[in-house]
Amino acid sequence: MIEFKNISKSFGGLKAVDNISATIEEGHVFGLIGTNGAGKSTLLRLLSGVLEPDSGSITVDGEAVYDNPAAKGKLFYISDEQYFYKNGTPGDMLRLYQAYYPGFDAGKWGALMENFGLEVKRKINTFSKGMKKQLSVICGVCAGTRYLICDETFDGLDPVMRQAVKSLFAREIEERGLTPVIASHNLRELEDICEYVGLLHRGGILFEKDLDEMKLNIHKVQCVVKEEAVLELIRRNLDVVTIDNRGALYTLTVRGSRKKVEGFMEQLNLVFYELLPLSLEEIFISETEVKGYDIKALIL
Repeated sequence: MIEFKNISKSFGGLKAVDNISATIEEGHVFGLIGTNGAGKSTLLRLLSGVLEPDSGSITVDGEAVYDNPAAKGKLFYISDEQYFYKNGTPGDMLRLYQAYYPGFDAGKWGALMENFGLEVKRKINTFSKGMKKQLSVICGVCAGTRYLICDETFDGLDPVMRQAVKSLFAREIEERGLTPVIASHNLRELEDICEYVGLLHRGGILFEKDLDEMKLNIHKVQCVVKEEAVLELIRRNLDVVTIDNRGALYTLTVRGSRKKVEGFMEQLNLVFYELLPLSLEEIFISETEVKGYDIKALIL
């Protein structure tokens, strides 16, 4: 388990991370979401022990991370700006990580390199951005660590490779309980893989929630309403978060159990109504609007 307790970090007069507390459980995919400059990369560097917090504590399985090789050995950090040896090859990176991670699986590494079509003896500086990301992911998965820390991992990957990486993560989670922590500014990339999500804004975390739990308790309702009295009845009896309309066709975001929402809508005997699934982006729009934030300034 990873725990952040009142973490803050400043660079000069800029507070990059501001009093963040959060918990990341093992065996689940945690998505850290926020715009560029929200503090995601700084938080991941703090988690990986690259930076020391100004205040607060970060522990991995109860051990402090900074300046602690034992705790760092449980993490593999894939940064947004990856570092490789100058003129190095994937084989050179293999030998480096074997030295740092005793549980590194060289056999799995070779098989994945072949499956992904990456040449072991080719100079990495001739790789494309996407190929470098693939190499980093393969090294991270094969390191055998309990936690994989990923900063914008899907950026630069084509759609086929994005799906391949997600499938690889899913297999590792199932087989050995890997815990990926994935930071991104793009909600759509994380929607089909994350179980828990945290929204970071201006250095602070607005909230962290179970994605399935959020989906079960918030719904999109489309309905045809021709009378203002009926619309007012919906407002009074349901927890309506947002409401839009085009003529008589209304789209509402409503909190509450599906059973309660459907039961009430059935009583109205409307010409038409249906409950639709919400995307992760729509869920966050509703959640942040409740907290008084302009979602358009937070996420894509």
